[in-house]
Amino acid sequence: MKHPGPAESVSPPPAATALFGDRLDRAEAYYSLLAGDGVEHGLIGPREVPRLWERHILNCAVIGELIEPGAAVVDIGSGAGLPGIPVAIARPDLRVTLVEPLLRRSEFLRRAVEELGIDVRVVRGRAEEKVVREAVGGADVVTSRAVAPLERLAKWSAPLIDAGGRLVAIKGSTAVDEIDRDRVAVERSGIGQLHVEECGGAVLDTPTTVIVGTKRAGAGASRARRERRSRRAKEKG
Repeated sequence: MKHPGPAESVSPPPAATALFGDRLDRAEAYYSLLAGDGVEHGLIGPREVPRLWERHILNCAVIGELIEPGAAVVDIGSGAGLPGIPVAIARPDLRVTLVEPLLRRSEFLRRAVEELGIDVRVVRGRAEEKVVREAVGGADVVTSRAVAPLERLAKWSAPLIDAGGRLVAIKGSTAVDEIDRDRVAVERSGIGQLHVEECGGAVLDTPTTVIVGTKRAGAGASRARRERRSRRAKEKG
C-alpha cells in the first residue's frame, strides 16, 4: 500500500493554522513523518492516515490550553509522539520530554525531533522505572494518550509530578466512568481533584476529552526530592 509522502500530504485544516501559527510547517512535516515512516514502522495504522490531522495531531495539540507557560511537560508512553510532539510544536515555550520504552519507537521519536527542529528530549524507559523518575521527575505536567486505565496511569504518573503539578490524560467517552471507578485508587497515588475538561472547542468540531488531576502537596515529596538531588548531583559530576 502506498502512503502519502510530503508531496501528497493532505492540506492542513484551518484549525491547524490557528493552533500552530508560524510553526505550521513543522506540523506539516510531522504529518508527513506519521503518514510515511509512522505507518511503515507500525506506529500509526494505515486507515488512520486520512484523519491524521483531526484525530491525532490537532486532537493532541489543543491540550496545550491547559498548560501554564514555561511548564516542564513529560509525555509518558509517547509512542509516535502523541500528544507530546504536537504540544511542543504548538507551544515552543514548554520544556517537553517524551518517555517511551520501546527501542523502535524511541528511535523514531529521536529522528522526528531532529528532523522537525524542535527542542524536545527523548528518554527511553518506562515511567515506573527509577532511572526514568530520576531523569524526568519534578514535572509540572504529565501527559498521556491511550496508555492505560486511569488507576495504573496515575500510579505511573504521580512520582513524576511535582507537588501542585497536574496529570493531563487524553481520554474518550469513558472519562467520567474511569474517574468514578478509580477515584479512590488514584487519590492513594497522591492525585486528587479529578475532573473532566474539554479542549479545543473553539477550533475543533469534536473537542478533546481530558482527565485532569492535581498532585497533592507532600504526596511522595520526600522521594521526589531525593531523586531530584541525585539527578542534580550527577549533572554537576
